[in-house]
Parts: sequence; structure tokens; C-alpha cells
Amino acid sequence: MTEVPLARLLPASLHQAITDELPQRLDFYENWLTGEGLRDGSIGLAPMMAVVSFLRTEGVAYDAVMSRAGLLAADWTLDSLPPWRKRYIGWLPRQFRNRAAVRLAAEIARSVSRLSRVSARLRGKTARVEVKASVFCSVRDTHATPLCGFYAALAGRVLSHFGIPSTTRVEQCHAVSGGPACIIAIDLGAAGSAPVPAIAA
Repeated sequence: MTEVPLARLLPASLHQAITDELPQRLDFYENWLTGEGLRDGSIGLAPMMAVVSFLRTEGVAYDAVMSRAGLLAADWTLDSLPPWRKRYIGWLPRQFRNRAAVRLAAEIARSVSRLSRVSARLRGKTARVEVKASVFCSVRDTHATPLCGFYAALAGRVLSHFGIPSTTRVEQCHAVSGGPACIIAIDLGAAGSAPVPAIAA
């Protein structure tokens, strides 16, 4: 049976993040993130799981790569959105803009892998994005630290794009707790929060 390929966004963002953060290891990871696969969108779950598994052995570079990939995934998706949709969200009053931006972040996270189920809840100035079957957190044994920083970086970037100060953190990670889902907690309008740094061209 032919493996169902992943959406292009995840392999492409990981490839660029590895190029930026681990350039000396790029040739190794291109055994799975092949140029042909990136061009035609044929990279499936098995090679992606291999990439993520090997990245976990890279120490602190894992978090750097995942954060960078999350920022890239958000930026590329925002760049491709119809201008009218971005203007519409930007014009909304703050309460409704918060809700629309959180929903958009969940929408982008959902597009990363058709195997994941993503939902978002907003209550007051706190939002939670729940990711079930995260491609990053499917591990045999529990892990000491969260593995789903990709989603936290992605959500922070989307909110920053629409001028919404926030702090994002991994509240629960399946790889750490063995729980049913990974949960990204977002504090909207958090005092003293800094915007996500811009990506250099």
C-alpha cells in the first residue's frame, strides 16, 4: 500500500528550520527530506517520523529547530492567505480578533498533519489549543521535556501578526505525561510579553 503523504507544510518548514539551525546536519536529514519529495509533496509519515526521531537526539537543537519550523509554518501560511481575510481579522475589535486569531492558529496546526486532531477553546484572556496525535510526540517511552514546541511557536507568531501580545507555553505534552493530547496554553494580552522575533529574509 502506498503511504499517504503529509501536507507539504510540515516537511518544508522542518527542512528550512534544519537548514537555519543545524546546517552541518542538513545532508543527513535530506536522506528523508528529499528535494523531489519536497517539490511534489510525496513525503509520508514514515520518513517524517524518522526525521523527528533523529532530531530528538540533537539535544538543545531540537527545541531550536521546532520553534523555527513553527514560525516558518505560520509565516508561510499567513503570506498565502487572501488579503481580505487578514484585513478582516485585523479590523475586528480586540475580543473578536483574539478569537479569530486563535482559531486561525488552530487551523494552521490542523493543516500540518491530517492524522492530528486540533481544537481550540477561548475563555476570557486564556486560550488552549489541543492537539491529539501530534506527529512530534508519538514516542514509545515518556520524555523528560515537551516535544510540541512547534505548536507554541506557531500560535505565538499568528497572534503577533495580528498585534495581539501573548505568551504561549506547552501546558501538557503527550510525550511527557502520556495523556490523550498535547495542550498549548495561551495568555492573551499578557503583561510584559514580547512579540515573536521576526525571521530574517
